[in-house]
Amino acid sequence: MSYYNQGPPSGYPSHSPYPPQQSGYPPPQQPYGNQGYNRPPPGPPPGQPMNQGYGPPMGGSPYPPQGGPYGPPPGQSPYGQPPPGQYGHAPPPGPPPSQYGAPPPGPPPGQYGGYGGPPAAPTPPSPGYVPGQMPQADLRQAADDLRRAMKGFGTDEKMLVRVLGSLGPLEINGVKAAFHQQHRRDLVKDVHSETSGYFREGLEAMLRGPLEQDCYELHESIKGMGTKEAAMNEVLLSRSNADLQAIKRHYQHMYRKSLESDVKGDLSMKTERLFDMVMAARRNEDSAPIIPQQIDADINELYRTTEGQMGTDELQACSIISSRSDGQLRAISQGYQQKYHRSLQDVIKKEFSGHMEDALLYMVCRAEDPAKHDADLLEDAMRGLGTKDKALIRRVIAIHWSRDRLHQAKSAYRHFYKKDLADRIKGETSGDYEKLMLACIGVPPR
Repeated sequence: MSYYNQGPPSGYPSHSPYPPQQSGYPPPQQPYGNQGYNRPPPGPPPGQPMNQGYGPPMGGSPYPPQGGPYGPPPGQSPYGQPPPGQYGHAPPPGPPPSQYGAPPPGPPPGQYGGYGGPPAAPTPPSPGYVPGQMPQADLRQAADDLRRAMKGFGTDEKMLVRVLGSLGPLEINGVKAAFHQQHRRDLVKDVHSETSGYFREGLEAMLRGPLEQDCYELHESIKGMGTKEAAMNEVLLSRSNADLQAIKRHYQHMYRKSLESDVKGDLSMKTERLFDMVMAARRNEDSAPIIPQQIDADINELYRTTEGQMGTDELQACSIISSRSDGQLRAISQGYQQKYHRSLQDVIKKEFSGHMEDALLYMVCRAEDPAKHDADLLEDAMRGLGTKDKALIRRVIAIHWSRDRLHQAKSAYRHFYKKDLADRIKGETSGDYEKLMLACIGVPPR
């Protein structure tokens, strides 16, 4: 078996970098015919009771049925549940949260169960978000193949794509270490000198790994004239507290400045306050329960601060949307539609503007349907005259780190845009750059 088809090593965290749709959370708004890639996983995180003990209000819950009839596509795990294995083998159970360098077991003050319930188990960091974490797989053959691809006259671009496109978040760090140990060379520098253009940018994004790439994208979005808002949104919004803490620590390590101080100087006042709330990393954990009475209170408060008065209390609305878990926010969105016959997205578009509007829409759309949101972002990078290549690279690379997330994004893309994602990418890219993007979505180079 080749090096890049080995199963993840022991301790390889199995969850997606984005919060899963857990049992007890309202499902996305539509089942998308028979594709059903949005089925919630079978239950809450290990150690959490199946029944949180929060019954519906008298007369029944006003929200759609929880755990709807969403089945996985053929050969695919339910939404939010890892596939059989990153490279063909089932990953063993991940270590307890304390081994990941996660925040203390208890949630931050005021976050007990999200709404005064029992403490919610913290979501552990995503794969690749613990600096220095290395795989147990032997990556010497991968390192040798990469060296052979760049040694002597000419470069074997297909080999670079085949090897790097097959490695997971932990294997990326491992192959860089093995390359240096075997050949006394820097893999990143060699790739930079042997490639060019968007092909080089894509390879370098992969070689950074997910955590360093997030920090790099943030720094690039902040430096120079103007803020590249889309990149900032994609890195910081709708993330787990553990991932945000990891990003802040690694950003400080890479750039010798705090992320908060860099962001602070780059945003307008109220938008800066919104991102302060986000970067505080005190969002309700994925395992926090859905309490219908509190969902109703949030719906009423959002109405009061937006449509229900002259002027908008922007910061109060920001506080609610940025601090709720995806499951809670999904319930709020569905409940708002039922109560006021307007979508929460439409309210945000009417009452907010600029970067704040985009950020709030990002969080709501991602909570409502993560797979559709990924598909929309991919299409956005390719829509219209000319391809937004930097955005396409950023989004494809981010999605490819989780096979489950990738499979669901591809299914959503086919459902909503009536075409295959690979065919769409082929029409917008070319050459080695095209081969790399296709490899990232599971189409190996020929």
